[in-house]
Amino acid sequence: MKQEIITHLNNPGYLEKLYRSNKSLFKQEFSALHPEFPNNDVARCWHERLYYKADDNTWGKRYELTLVIVLALVAGCIAKIPDFFHLNEEQFYTRNIGFVIFPVVTVYFGWKNQISVNKIITIVAIMLTGLLFINWLPGDSKSNTLKLSCVHLLLFLWSVSGFAFSGSVSNAERNRLSYLRYNGELIIITVILVITGYLITAIFTLLFSMTGFPINVNYLINLATFGLPAAVMIGTYLTQTNPPLVGKISPLIARLFTPLVLVGLVIYLVAAIISKNNLYHDRNFLIIFNVLLVAVMALIFFSVAGNENLSSSKSQLWNLLLLSVVTIIVNSMALSAIVFRIAEWGLTPNRAAVVGSNVLILLNLLLVTYQLARIQLRKTETDKVGKTIAQYLPVYFFWAVIVVFIFPFWFEFR
Repeated sequence: MKQEIITHLNNPGYLEKLYRSNKSLFKQEFSALHPEFPNNDVARCWHERLYYKADDNTWGKRYELTLVIVLALVAGCIAKIPDFFHLNEEQFYTRNIGFVIFPVVTVYFGWKNQISVNKIITIVAIMLTGLLFINWLPGDSKSNTLKLSCVHLLLFLWSVSGFAFSGSVSNAERNRLSYLRYNGELIIITVILVITGYLITAIFTLLFSMTGFPINVNYLINLATFGLPAAVMIGTYLTQTNPPLVGKISPLIARLFTPLVLVGLVIYLVAAIISKNNLYHDRNFLIIFNVLLVAVMALIFFSVAGNENLSSSKSQLWNLLLLSVVTIIVNSMALSAIVFRIAEWGLTPNRAAVVGSNVLILLNLLLVTYQLARIQLRKTETDKVGKTIAQYLPVYFFWAVIVVFIFPFWFEFR
């Protein structure tokens, strides 16, 4: 290989082929030859490439970490409000669980992106409106409109947090994709932090119990109350200050799970068709079907958002395209079942919410699938898929607004 390097030193393409054929040997032989060509530009570029050392992990400024810790404590205190004021825990958490973490995450992004005063006022007004409305909304644990409002309030708050994440209206599509990517990475790092915290807590709980001084149950409850929001905030901090930490993990997980989910979904689809549990009559079966649909759709979106170079992996493109097609079939089945139930037993808040969500998801999937197919046919660029997803995201926000604020009045608080 040494002689080949010397012969083709001014042929970058051939050197690249040599390097890829045996990277370790190429590096060894090139290192021995490099002193003989001190002024050759190609040799100097290859030397920098082979011996480039990435910067150490960055962990942000100290004051930023301090802010994250303070916000995590604030989130924990919000979660403890029922204990502080002797409120009904079920009623409080049902209506306000989203306000435990989303406001502090929004504050962090607002501070980090130095958003304008007008934008701050808008965000505060929107969140305050949601807070006051959901706690004013009449109804009990049996109220379907209340349940729907509480569930879609999470989507509403998630969208507002994304508004702060974007920072500015310029490059809106790229910012929305970055927000999706952040959410995928946050899920990964938060799960790791929670599992690690659980293992450490379990070990110390066992050790203290063996000494005769068992850890108090209330202490463990308080630890979980403050620990879960802290995990989310620290996860957010790590994804923003040190992107390489999880930036390579999420695309890898997407590539691993996409074909597995595709195979599993096809098997599930066949099982659903031949199952005794009739999708058109079994309400619980239909609910699980829709949960599966949302999970698969999220995997598709996070896969696209986390992979900026889709064209470099033909297999991943095919997996996403096939998964999108199968998901469209699943969505169509679920939608037809909901329409059937409405025709048979009338329109209810739950059925209206599900049919609306399914229609929106189906339209989104059709647009994404169309762009993925065009990429395969080499009729469009890979970034079109991401743009399609980004342009459609506001539709979900407006749908959340309808369900949270309009459904209760439309269905007379049923």
